[in-house]
Amino acid sequence: MPERTDYTALIAGHTTVIRMINAGDSGLPVLTQLLRVVQPAIGAASLAFVEFAPTGGRVIAATGAAEWAIGRPLPAADPATVCLLSGPPVRQLRVDRIPGALADELADRGLLRMIVARAEIGGLTVGSLHALYPDGDPEDTSQHAVLGYIASCIAHMYGDQTGLPVHGDGPVVAALADGLAVVDRDHHVRLWNPAAAQVTGRPAEEATSRPLPFPLPPPGQVLDHRLPDGRWLRITSGELPGPGVLRVVTFRDITDQQRRDHDRDLFVAVTSHELRTPVTVIKGYADTLTDHWESLHDDDRRQAARIIGQRANELARLVDRLLSAATDSRPGGEPAAPFDLADALRAAVPDLPADVRHRIVLDLPDDLPKALGDRRSLATVLTELSTNAGKYSLPDTPIEVGASASDGTVSFRVADRGIGIRPEHVERAFDRFWQGESGDRRRYPGAGLGLYLVRQIVEQQNGWVSLRPRVGGGTVAEVRLPRG
Repeated sequence: MPERTDYTALIAGHTTVIRMINAGDSGLPVLTQLLRVVQPAIGAASLAFVEFAPTGGRVIAATGAAEWAIGRPLPAADPATVCLLSGPPVRQLRVDRIPGALADELADRGLLRMIVARAEIGGLTVGSLHALYPDGDPEDTSQHAVLGYIASCIAHMYGDQTGLPVHGDGPVVAALADGLAVVDRDHHVRLWNPAAAQVTGRPAEEATSRPLPFPLPPPGQVLDHRLPDGRWLRITSGELPGPGVLRVVTFRDITDQQRRDHDRDLFVAVTSHELRTPVTVIKGYADTLTDHWESLHDDDRRQAARIIGQRANELARLVDRLLSAATDSRPGGEPAAPFDLADALRAAVPDLPADVRHRIVLDLPDDLPKALGDRRSLATVLTELSTNAGKYSLPDTPIEVGASASDGTVSFRVADRGIGIRPEHVERAFDRFWQGESGDRRRYPGAGLGLYLVRQIVEQQNGWVSLRPRVGGGTVAEVRLPRG
């Protein structure tokens, strides 16, 4: 570790990040590059950033020795989460002082000391930045200042809403309250309350005496307006009594409601689209058998029956996924128990769809320790991950399934050699109904539910799942479960 912070490297690297932003990059790629710049400059073994929402946190970016933690959730009630969010905005602590499993996971990898800096907007914590070190020696005092500054930069990125928060239920949106403004006859702002500053991101000094930054509906009417950052406002207005021509405007953030309405409409659209193909094929072959039974050869009849069976299986699986996603139910639910992960993966391969099964290449160690979870749900997880890998890669390329273990977790990976995944999509891919392409540009079929259900299943078992681009092309999906 360098004796002092390398400010030259820090400034040079920061300039690179600014160039990325000026070139139009945003979100996770910029955040990850920022961590890569800071890590060597402050002599850390790794850096990690945890994004916090009302329901808890998740590691969305990491470098060095902490890359394994990408995708790991930190529930709001987890003692480790409470510990990391308490105390001063920037502080150092020993890893063994963190309660729960997280301390063991870090210590198993030789990470013994941590500097934590919270990223805050108006007193609201949007995330925390963690610098991890392999020793318990006192830190260079400049590291605190650097981490605090970088956390502030990240908070500014959240304030801009440019690709962040990564998750739709992020804290910046969830914490907003109603805004209130008073405008004159020219629609210039006379009064701007603190909630208005929160909702719009414009402090009072920037809003007062300037035009209202969104359309003004007629008195007594309601207007839903989308802001440039993608959020939605519901705006109402009314006239104030008195000699002046003043109007009072109230507005609130309805992004969550708009998202629910969008999900409902999307569910209907996806359901009708995805069900239509198998139903059409089944009906077509059934009609052929009914109308031309006598003229068909036995081989033709068997082929038609086989296709009807295959499509019926696809239809049943699709219906299960749609129902699970529509009700937010989590498949599985069996009590966690130790099981042989390698054996469970081998047993699940024969039940994979035929077009995927013949491409599977297993690389499973004989001495793999047991995992703790629900063995029966593993077949669903492997099916979804391998089907997804098959969809985005050429038909004759292998889908590699490997496994390994650390002191605290047992993991398996599904890797393909396909088109790969963009860094800014590694978290969005787990959103319900999300598709990398939409409309007429879509080249790949699917309802956008497989990865969403995988995350639901795995996190129910106290594990986590992540995606990353594969070196040389393709995508790697990794599932980590506690050791049994």
